[in-house]
Amino acid sequence: MEPRPPLEGFSAWYDDQQGDTGDLWHRTLIDPGLFAALGEVRPGERILDVGCGNGYIARRLARAGARVTGIDASPELIARAREREGRDPLGVVYLEGDAARLDGLADASFDTALANMSLMDIEDAAGAIRSVARVVVEGGSFVFSISHPCFDVDTRSSYVVEPVPDTTAPSEVFRKVTRYRTLHEDRYPWELGEGRTALTRGYHRPLSWYARTLREAGWVILDLIEPTPTSEFVGRRIRKEWIEQIPLHLVVSARRVRASKGPLPSRRSRQPPTRRA
Repeated sequence: MEPRPPLEGFSAWYDDQQGDTGDLWHRTLIDPGLFAALGEVRPGERILDVGCGNGYIARRLARAGARVTGIDASPELIARAREREGRDPLGVVYLEGDAARLDGLADASFDTALANMSLMDIEDAAGAIRSVARVVVEGGSFVFSISHPCFDVDTRSSYVVEPVPDTTAPSEVFRKVTRYRTLHEDRYPWELGEGRTALTRGYHRPLSWYARTLREAGWVILDLIEPTPTSEFVGRRIRKEWIEQIPLHLVVSARRVRASKGPLPSRRSRQPPTRRA
């Protein structure tokens, strides 16, 4: 098996970046769309946070009255989430585990599940989508945010900006993308400061893959949200107009409607009724 990329120091850096409210990108660009899709939290609502990281989303939901369980594959991040829970008890349960299995979590034990910018970092994302369907009640919700699979194809996409002759007009912004249809893995370098760099893995899947995988697991897509920059983001980011024109993130809202027993036929594969004379 190929060795995992180095992550020394990443958990501490990530925890510091996210804090208790999320970093600028999450707090002012991604999270507003996520919470709009989640809607108002019901008192006592059972929520599973898949890929919870340091738990800042789980804590926000707990403060709103939900009963929250967070799960993450990183023991270091779970330890930091538990430390925060110890300093400010909110009743959040943090588990170290594989999202593709969700071992120890009972069937139909949650009303809602969310995955905030974590699903595209899970190697067996299809297994995670099926496992979430298992632990969420029929009629329950699954809301997740990901890098936009159409426009943010990991290191195989970039901006092209063309200034217009009239200097008072905004530049023309394009997104250059390659290998969109191909499922592939990539590695992302993170600058941790003081000359330190960590690598994480991510997995690109086209939008059709998410739609098909959700359907086969018993989910029906309710909404797609392409987050737009908030005023706080606009006021603090350089070249913010690029993201105003081309979204780099996608929020998906789905409802669990049935238990899947295998792939459903597409419309094209269904045979038309036989005409009788």
